[in-house]
Amino acid sequence: MMGLFSQAGSHIKRARGLSVDDRAPEDTEPDDTSILDENEGSVIISLISQLRVGMDLSKVTFPTFVLEPRSMLERITDFMSHPDLIFGAEKCDDSEERFTRILQYYLAGWHIKPKGVKKPYNPVLGEFFRCRYDYPNGTQGFFVAEQVSHHPPISAFFYISPANRVCIVGELRPKSKFLGNSVSTTMEGENRITLMGVPDDGEYVVTMPNMYARGILFGKMVLELGDTCIVKNEKNRLFCDLEFKTKGFFSGTYNAIAGRVRRGNSDTGEVSGRWSHVMEFKSIKSGSKRVLFDAAKDGQSIAPKYVPDIEQQEPYESRCLWKDLTQAIEERNMERATEAKSAVEDAQRELRRKREESGEKFVPRYFERHDGRWEPKLKIPRDDSSEAIDAVQTWIWPPTPE
Repeated sequence: MMGLFSQAGSHIKRARGLSVDDRAPEDTEPDDTSILDENEGSVIISLISQLRVGMDLSKVTFPTFVLEPRSMLERITDFMSHPDLIFGAEKCDDSEERFTRILQYYLAGWHIKPKGVKKPYNPVLGEFFRCRYDYPNGTQGFFVAEQVSHHPPISAFFYISPANRVCIVGELRPKSKFLGNSVSTTMEGENRITLMGVPDDGEYVVTMPNMYARGILFGKMVLELGDTCIVKNEKNRLFCDLEFKTKGFFSGTYNAIAGRVRRGNSDTGEVSGRWSHVMEFKSIKSGSKRVLFDAAKDGQSIAPKYVPDIEQQEPYESRCLWKDLTQAIEERNMERATEAKSAVEDAQRELRRKREESGEKFVPRYFERHDGRWEPKLKIPRDDSSEAIDAVQTWIWPPTPE
């Protein structure tokens, strides 16, 4: 869902003279392949020639044809796409069942990906994205994300559905490095989920897997999720060590996951499958299996989000800020896209220069640091959902001064 290019299982192949060796690797999907023309290929070669092993890629400018036409701040909403998996979890008497529902929510966000090899825009300091969800049961959800730091890059985000008693706060701190024939993106940060109707549970904390773009110098270009992430609820002593498996050179499969759920030191279940297809949970006690998420069957039922028209947005709101770049990409006008991207970045550099000269310190609009974590500047009414809805809406979309 996120990272340097934001998608696992993607490949670049030559536009002309395709041979058996140019075919996408097995176990991948048709939409996971991009065909570069000769000009695009030469740009990639030129970019790679400037890289050095171990180089930090946070300041590297990538060509516009590899960009997905939306900001990373909007990309985070992919994890809010299947709220039905977590809504009502507070009504489950069994703490292990509540934990399993959190697992379902987390795993359901990875199947959403753009076609081909794409990366979202890098947000600029002070950029923000906000939206509202209107659910079939008449309830609503609200989301806001903000780029609270540029060096290092940090994206803070907040989601709440007061009527469904779910709140999610988190931050992402991506770090990318060139490793020779691959690029790694370490996704530091975490999601902190609260079931507001079960305050005794405390937080459910979820970390992210890392991403690897392999074969960028030779072979097929494949991007994978890899390494181990953790889902934990310390109050109930429930943990899941979830491994996103990268494909071996001679064996294995793409997009595989494996994990063990435990309470304290005792295993209670196993997670297996492919995050792009079907994932299952098997109870160690009973041996029974249940589907956690089926991307082919349930992946299309994505909760739509409402975003105001660009004309109604503020200058630093993501879709407004990047509107010229997005339009150019959609029109496949790469020259104009490069100009639009440079215009935003140049303006940001000038603003940063003026801050440094004046000694002005940037202050985020929606978030602030508390004990090393980014938290929303909002006190949420806990007992009245309608009052909470009003408070959240006023905070995210404050009234426009007349």
